[in-house]
Amino acid sequence: MDKQVFLSSSPHIHSGETTDQVMRAVIYALLPACAACAVSVYFFGLPALVLLLVCSLACAGVELLCLKMMARPNAVSDGSAVLTGILLALNLPPSCPLWMALLGSVIAVALGKQVYGGLGQNPFNPALVARVVLLISFPVQMTSWNAPTPLGSGLDAVTAATPLGEWKTAVMMTGKMPEAMQNGMGSYFLGNMGGCLGEVSALALLAGAAYLFYKRILTWHIPLTYVGTVVVFSGCFWLIDPSRYPNPLFHLVTGGLMLGAFFMATDMVTSPVSPKGMVVFGVGCGILTVLIRLFGGYPEGVSFAILLMNAATPLIDRFTRPTKFGYVPEKA
Repeated sequence: MDKQVFLSSSPHIHSGETTDQVMRAVIYALLPACAACAVSVYFFGLPALVLLLVCSLACAGVELLCLKMMARPNAVSDGSAVLTGILLALNLPPSCPLWMALLGSVIAVALGKQVYGGLGQNPFNPALVARVVLLISFPVQMTSWNAPTPLGSGLDAVTAATPLGEWKTAVMMTGKMPEAMQNGMGSYFLGNMGGCLGEVSALALLAGAAYLFYKRILTWHIPLTYVGTVVVFSGCFWLIDPSRYPNPLFHLVTGGLMLGAFFMATDMVTSPVSPKGMVVFGVGCGILTVLIRLFGGYPEGVSFAILLMNAATPLIDRFTRPTKFGYVPEKA
């Protein structure tokens, strides 16, 4: 009997997971990170929960409208639009007006995703595109933070700076960081500080990341090289001048590093595909984050760092392409 050989494009081995399952797993992992929203609701009140719901529903609605206008099949059920909405909400301050959240949802889905062809085609993380556009367009609203006022305390919301913003202001005014900031790492780790919804609890974000590692949706390459680079690079500056530069632990538990390293830099669509490329990507994100935080005009550099490395992803993929199986290089 003649044997038939079937030729097909890769991948030749299927993991058994669908796009829907992967998106749902990331959403489940963000639930403790939405315990960054549960924590946010405790620290910042019900507006944090409203912001999360508005962004999630708005992103799903905008995607449905875009698909209908372009006569494309309905793909809202894959969960990617809801995931974008959750990530967008976690990148907004608790006091963000709802009209701005709606505008951000339109930017994230329509301009950050669908204009390129939909899921799998976008070169940049949609939620970060929306955050950066809103930050540049509405800097006052996007940098207005509330001090933690737990539910039931009877206190009104009071504006306050984020730890990164407070540090940068102090360095600009006095040339050194406040000593009190170096003693509050425990409260920062648990979430008792001003910031975006997804910045308020490194503990909740790490719990969600552990779930993604357990499900084997995350590999160590990007998050660990990203975080490790921030620790090493910021540690060098801290050793040079500890009175001016914060220690590496401060960089880890404040700002959006944990959210960015585990949930945004690891986006499968906008990050390199090879392990070597992922390591290069993570190192680049870490270096840019520290440089922007220490010397840039903004206190936080995670969003800009990831978007810049998103732009470099095609080049990284080109130079870190794995050798073809059975390939033998020609001798000169």
